[in-house]
Formats: sequence, structure tokens, C-alpha cells
Amino acid sequence: MQAIEEPERRVCDPVPEYLPARMLNEFVYCRRLFFYEWVEGVFNESADTVEGRFQHRRVDGAGDALPRPGEIEGETLHSRSVTLSSDRYGVIARMDLIEVKDGMVTPVDFKHGEPRDSEQGVELWPSDKVQLAVQGLILRDNGYRCEEGLVFYHGTRQRVRVAFDEALMADTVRLIGEARSLAEKGSMPPPLVDSPKCPGCSLVGICLPDETYGISAAPRKTSGLQLRLFEGVAEAAPPERPAAPVRALIAPRDDLRPAYLNTQGLRVGKSGEVLQVREKDSLKQEIRIGEISQLSLMGNVQMSTQAVQALCGAGRPICYFSQGGWFYGITTGLNVKNVFLRKAQYRLADQEWFAVLLARQLVAGKIRNQRTMLQRNHLEPDPPTLQQMKTMAERAEQAEDIQQLLGIEGNAARLYFGAFEGMIKVDAKGEKPGQFRFDFSRRNRRPPRDAVNAMLSFAYSLLAKECTIACYAVGFDPMLGFYHQPRFGRPALALDLMEPFRPLVADSAVLSAINNRMVRPKDFVQAGPAVSMTPEGRKGLLNAYELRMDALVTHPLFDYRVSYRRLLEIQARLLARFLDGEIGSYPVFVTR
Repeated sequence: MQAIEEPERRVCDPVPEYLPARMLNEFVYCRRLFFYEWVEGVFNESADTVEGRFQHRRVDGAGDALPRPGEIEGETLHSRSVTLSSDRYGVIARMDLIEVKDGMVTPVDFKHGEPRDSEQGVELWPSDKVQLAVQGLILRDNGYRCEEGLVFYHGTRQRVRVAFDEALMADTVRLIGEARSLAEKGSMPPPLVDSPKCPGCSLVGICLPDETYGISAAPRKTSGLQLRLFEGVAEAAPPERPAAPVRALIAPRDDLRPAYLNTQGLRVGKSGEVLQVREKDSLKQEIRIGEISQLSLMGNVQMSTQAVQALCGAGRPICYFSQGGWFYGITTGLNVKNVFLRKAQYRLADQEWFAVLLARQLVAGKIRNQRTMLQRNHLEPDPPTLQQMKTMAERAEQAEDIQQLLGIEGNAARLYFGAFEGMIKVDAKGEKPGQFRFDFSRRNRRPPRDAVNAMLSFAYSLLAKECTIACYAVGFDPMLGFYHQPRFGRPALALDLMEPFRPLVADSAVLSAINNRMVRPKDFVQAGPAVSMTPEGRKGLLNAYELRMDALVTHPLFDYRVSYRRLLEIQARLLARFLDGEIGSYPVFVTR
């Protein structure tokens, strides 16, 4: 009998030679945050980090050089941005300011926020105290006399001192050892439980503390799929609603928006932090890099090397589509250093039982969402069709292998697309004789042979692009999937993630574009058997697609509302939690 394997222990040997003092601050504040930032190299900006960096501008300016230990007697000076390390303790620190007076050195740290109020009065936060103590250890190990340190808190404009007594220094040395031990062990610490630290954390949207803990702590049923043995394979139970409410710590929408360049022959250059879009010698548009989340190029659009480098450095993916709307590539910077998740992905992708376990959930979720689309949007949904689709979803959860799942998915798709025309609520006739009609009989592609199929193919390409970006953001290899098997040039894992969202996002955008007349019959052209969209037609569908991606939806497990674009990243991160063993099963998104 084959049982579910324990997640492979991450091996981080050797860890970096020096542990930064700031990372020990994170370790004391939250060990999971420390692991993300130091071990996995994950960082995300927040309002506090941006403001803190702005407040450091004066401190980071040039100051007097720090003399050697034997040269500071009688000196009074200030040295800024001093970097020193200690081989004895294996730590390094960039010290904001070092005050030198009468042979004594005092490190000064500048912090955004306020000091801690306690019964003893105003004092340092434990994490700030340890970070300052690391600086004291380094200064002493380099031969300087250092008896105390202080922190300047911008929030209250206060200087708070701390003495470097033996108890503090011994505790700091112990914490250095514990931090290194955690990094070498390579196991992600669990999230904090209902902690007030989480709402202000810049990585809360990556960590997902309440979601991860809520799913893993939710009570499980003792029947159904839980620990059912199928051909000797242990199967985890489906996710259930968390026992405790999940705090809405994630912003419902991203402030940044995608940019699309749809006109053939455009050239993109860069001036400062602005992309300049030109047609021949005429400047058509300027796009601020800091205001977009991604850039999509449709067909023959050229970019300068400087523009590509700027977007990669800013973490803004560049997505490439053919002139006909086929998504075929992406350029992104080296923004994700997490190799451990990819190792788990590669290992589990070779386990057939795991691929079947995950694929069942994905296919069943997709069929249920297709059924919901018919119930919501069809003029008169056929009861036998709805009942058959319900049966197909239940059969998908019991499928024995990938081939059987493909057959079940195909039968469900035949039923769904057989009823698809009932969700088109405009007159199917063209506006003029000879124009295309918005009638639909069956799904066809490569090439699409009618207007509706041309729109569906383009919408699926856009959604595949979004899921590929989500995979890169989390640290996955988008080319290696579980349900979709590897094929040259196909982002298999991105296609896995998008399966439940095809009807909810892509199909819904197509129906909105047709029913709201954002795309008209005149927006299509035919070449042989193939039908494609004109640039004006693509613009209309892009508007409908972006409206759908920006729409808020209530998560069925967590009860908070987020946009579909934000939801895609949440689902990708939950899949990572599943592969890492933090949650027992992948919670496929199924709309209510």
C-alpha cells in the first residue's frame, strides 16, 4: 500500500556566510517572515517599507569615515552607512549611524514607527533590541568599545537607549544560532495565529496566514473522500470552510493595471521611468512603469533593450501574443529565488497518484463552474443537461486516471458548449448582409471557424497569460503541470490553474462583450476557414476581459471579496501550500 509521502525536507546547505542584522530582527518578529526573506529571497513593498526607505535618505548620505579602533581616542564624529561583519558570530550589519565620542562608539538605528510602551516606560521592541545588539557584537568583535546603542523612532521623534549587558548579548548569540539552524533545516515555520502583526506585514498576501492556518485547522468529515484508499493510494479530504473567520488582510484589488499594445508597427522605448510608445516618428503614448502590472504586446510591436531591462528590474512581466491573439511567450526578471517549491513541484509531478489526486479536483471544479454559468446566464437551462453535468463532476472526483478524467471533461464540455448559444442574448444576425453572426453550435479551434470561437480562443490566451504570471510570481515552473502533461512550448501548470476559471472569467468576458455590444459582427475578418478579430474587436474584448478580471467575487472558503486577478494569485499560493504539505488538499475555487 502506498501512502502519502512526507514533503521533501528542504536542504539549504550551505546557508549564506553572514546573517544580516536586519534578518535577525525579522526572525524575532516572525520566523515565517524571516524564512521568506532570507531563505527564499522573497520581498514585497508596502507603504511602511516605502516610507521607511524615504526616511533613510538623509541617513544613507555620506558621512565621516569610521576610524580604526586605535584611532578614535579623543575623537567626536558621526559615521553614516557603515557596513561591518563578524567572522566569530557570522553576522553582518549596515549601521545607519555610529556616534564616536571619547573612545566609545554607539550605534544608532533609525526606525519607522513608535517605541514600545510598557510598565517600565518607553523601551525598544524586542526585534529592534536584538538588531541593535547584533551591531554591538560586530563592533566589539572588530575591536571597538561599545556599551550601548539607541534607536531613533520617526513616529514620535524619540531616541530610546539600551545597554548591551551580558544577558542581552548572550540572548542575541543564542538567537543567531537558532536562526541559522532554522535556515539549515529548510522547513517553513507555521504562520502566526490571529496575530496583530499580520495586517501591517508587507508579505501578508504571500504568506496567507489566516487562509493557511484556517484550511489546515478546519474540521474534517469522516466520510466521503477523506483518507479513502483507491488502489492503495491515500486520498486527502476536500477543503472545508475554516473553523474561525478569516481576516480580510489582502487588498481586494491591485492598484496596478495591465497595459496592452494592439497596433501593428509600434515601437517602445524608455525615458527615465516612462515607456514611450511611438508609431514611426510620432509619440503616441507615454506609460509610467510604476503604474502598470504587466505589458502585453499583440503582434508586430518592437521594444528597446533599455525598456526590457527597466521592466525586468521593476518586476513587470512582458507578455507576447501573435497578431491573431495566440499567447506564446513571456519575459520576466529574476524576481523569484524560491527553488524549493520547484523541487517539490518536479518531485510530485512524477508521482502519478498525486497528479490524479489534484487533477480530479481541478476537473470537478471546472465542471461545477460551467454548470453554474448555465444556471445563471442561460435563458432556459435544460434540466437533463444540468443533471448530467452534476453527475460528471461527481464522476470526476472518482476517476481512476488522467485518461478517464480527459473523457469526463470532454463529455462535460460537449454538454456545456451545446448549451452555450443559449447564453448569447443579442440578435445573432449580422448588422449588414455578409457580416458574421454570433451563432454558436460547437467549440472549434486551431483555427477558430466562427466569431464566437475566435473570441473564446483569444480570451483563453489572455487567461493563460494571467495564470503564467501567477506561476512565476509564486515560484512555480509554469511549464510542468499535473493534469496537463508536459508538451513542448505549453505552460502546463498555468493551464492547470486556469481550468476552473475558464467559464468564470474567459467565457463570461466573451458573453459580456457580445451581449453588451462591446464587440460587433463587423469586428471580424475571415481568411480561408479561419476567423479572426480586427484590432478594434480585440480592443472591445480586452475591455470586457479587464472588467471581468477587476470584478470582485466572494471567496467561498474565506468569505472576503477579491478581484479575479487577485484570486488567481491566491489560488496559486494555496497550490504552493498544498505542494509544501502545509494544507491537506488544494481548495479549488468553485463559485456559489
